[in-house]
Amino acid sequence: MLDLKLVQKNPEILAKALKDRHSDLDVAEFQQLDARRRELLQQVEDLKSKRNQASQAVAEHKRKGEDILQYVQELGKLSDTIKALDLEVNAAKEAVYNWLLRCPNIPDASVPIGRDETDNPELRRVGTPRAFSFPVREHGELGAALGGFDFERASRLTGSRFVVSFGWAALLDRALINFFLDQHTLHEDYIEVAPPYIVNSQTMTGTGQLPKFEEDLFKLRENDYYLIPTAEVPLTNLHAQETLSEADLPRAYCAATPCFRSEAGSAGKDTRGIIRMHQFNKVEMVRFSHPDNSFDQLELMTSHACHLLELLELPYRVITLCTGDMGFGATKTYDVEVWLPAQKTYREISSCSNCGDFQARRAGIRFKSNAGKTSFVHTLNGSGLPTGRTIAALIENGQQQDGSIVLPKVLAPYLHGQTVIEPKS
Repeated sequence: MLDLKLVQKNPEILAKALKDRHSDLDVAEFQQLDARRRELLQQVEDLKSKRNQASQAVAEHKRKGEDILQYVQELGKLSDTIKALDLEVNAAKEAVYNWLLRCPNIPDASVPIGRDETDNPELRRVGTPRAFSFPVREHGELGAALGGFDFERASRLTGSRFVVSFGWAALLDRALINFFLDQHTLHEDYIEVAPPYIVNSQTMTGTGQLPKFEEDLFKLRENDYYLIPTAEVPLTNLHAQETLSEADLPRAYCAATPCFRSEAGSAGKDTRGIIRMHQFNKVEMVRFSHPDNSFDQLELMTSHACHLLELLELPYRVITLCTGDMGFGATKTYDVEVWLPAQKTYREISSCSNCGDFQARRAGIRFKSNAGKTSFVHTLNGSGLPTGRTIAALIENGQQQDGSIVLPKVLAPYLHGQTVIEPKS
């Protein structure tokens, strides 16, 4: 959520940000709502002042032994009017608050202005895509042929965009989770967390999933509960309504959880394979930062995601998301994209974002400086990494002409020494 004072005092900054983001929100609507709120507040203050004066007059007339019925009646009318206006004030405040809840974050000045993904500049490429001497097979087809993926049974169990993993595929998924977590906790500064997979609406609101993206979520019927779309939600909200000390920053958490997404609006996209599923496993990174160095923390977090791909010997590139392609709560985002030979393109495998104080304002996450001043922290999040897309990349990049798959040696300790998946005889 944006700072109310910033929006009030510098509406032109927000207007430009909304234009750059191609948002349909209008600052003029906010100004009308806020003007109404302030007008009602002023009316209430004026009436309360009159009521105080009337109360003093009643006391004065009573002290003199005069008839006070008329004054008491007038005082009652004032009180009734104030009660009615208080309800209008609360409604006006809620309207302003709800508008701010729907308002996206302001992009950092370093974010390129653009309309969509075609305007995202590439920062760097790492690794050279392998040249194949045989026709490349798509990961879903190859994974099914090797007995690892069963889309038909998953469809019968649940529906489309689910998969049942067997044998080597199930082991590989578990191996990647352990590998990712070990890298983050043993070689980096993340604390592993096992959070709930179900959260309430207040938690979803804190990170920005609600109210704007409710159609993308799975809600539990007759409960104020939602399945998490990413561990970013519970991890960021671990410190909701808390005040950390400056010495606590930066603080980093990671968690491996299933993620549940309705994929509303993605009909027809990535229907083959395991790229876009309703349920998938992912290791998430979250960092709480001092405002003065949150962009340094963004670079660090992005390097953590990239390092995993380097250890897995997967070619990738890093792009900066433009204003029109950036997520709702982010002030700057880097996408890390892995090479998929069958598609002959790079596809997103990690998105690392600095949200500034946007989420912290919604969730009430503050810190007290060494000088005693209380401010909002900056929050960051990034994938580190999803197992499904990583498996897709490993299958496609490691496939051999005989249908086998060669996996990176770094995974051998997590796969009981196995680094080759052989075709069934």
